[in-house]
Amino acid sequence: MIQRTPISIEARLSGDDNRSWQQLLSDSITSPQELLERLDLPARTWLTGAEAGHRLFPVRVPEPFLARMEKGNPADPLLRQVLPLDLENNMAEGFVTDPLQEDSAIQTTGLIRKYRSRALLMVTGQCAVNCRYCFRRHFPYTEQRLSPSSRQKVLDTLAASPEINEVIFSGGDPLAVSDQLLSQWASAISSIPHIRRIRLHTRLPVVIPQRVCDALLKWISNTPVPVVMVLHINHPAEIDQPTRRALSYLRSAGVTLLNQSVILRGVNDDAGVLEDLSEALFDAGVLPYYLHAFDPVAGAQHFDVSDEEARLLVRDLLSRLPGFLVPRLVREVPGKTAKTPIDLYSNPL
Repeated sequence: MIQRTPISIEARLSGDDNRSWQQLLSDSITSPQELLERLDLPARTWLTGAEAGHRLFPVRVPEPFLARMEKGNPADPLLRQVLPLDLENNMAEGFVTDPLQEDSAIQTTGLIRKYRSRALLMVTGQCAVNCRYCFRRHFPYTEQRLSPSSRQKVLDTLAASPEINEVIFSGGDPLAVSDQLLSQWASAISSIPHIRRIRLHTRLPVVIPQRVCDALLKWISNTPVPVVMVLHINHPAEIDQPTRRALSYLRSAGVTLLNQSVILRGVNDDAGVLEDLSEALFDAGVLPYYLHAFDPVAGAQHFDVSDEEARLLVRDLLSRLPGFLVPRLVREVPGKTAKTPIDLYSNPL
């Protein structure tokens, strides 16, 4: 087991907005009308459809993420990820509410077990940003809420499963809860002898860089097992200077930073955009990890990109980038024992 020496880091993000991450999270835009007004988009064109989509899956956009969007541009790639549309009401064959069949993989309340050596802990159902393409937009979070007794059952289940060596903090977004709770989880889980790593799947350091605060860095640096953070960044415009600074603090605390993207129609279905994303990630100290084929979730079919088109894009990337900057193109197939690589030179799955 790797032992890391705790270090002292003080996170300070410069800029005009001195609100805490909690206040920024609380102040997120939750109204389609306000979102359109802030971005100078005409209500007569967009409001009816935005409200229709909002009724299916509510709007949530934090201010630091909004600030990176281009006003007056409805095709802005960051806005497209969060703007509800009337298209979400369309039904399409094969697009379902639980595309990864996670309901059948719940081992105990709040714990999903899809793979032999990894377990996924649903720390919270809350997110900092509601991405319109989210494969969990229909997930029954209230049924998986962790009470004190169910938290102990999670720990007992992990302790009784020696084949599990990695626990993934997920949700929702695990960083949407307090550092006190995260520290308690990390301490309890890392004390289980066969746990070798803790992984966090999060978007919060990107959409609210202020989330990388002293309290977060303290518990991470004090955790005796390695901590891996898998970010979710789909477009290079998501990486601004405050985000780079936040990521540098995480690296200083000993965190291994990876990124997974989803290939999305109208956002990053372009080899040049994906090339720029990989370069921007590496410049920020993050290694491209996965490029996920689109999960067929109901309400988001307008983001779908075919596997064949995805193959062509990644083939193009191979000619533009060194191999270590080309994310692995994969699809999550329910019931499989691991992510399924999409062979770049084979027939479609």
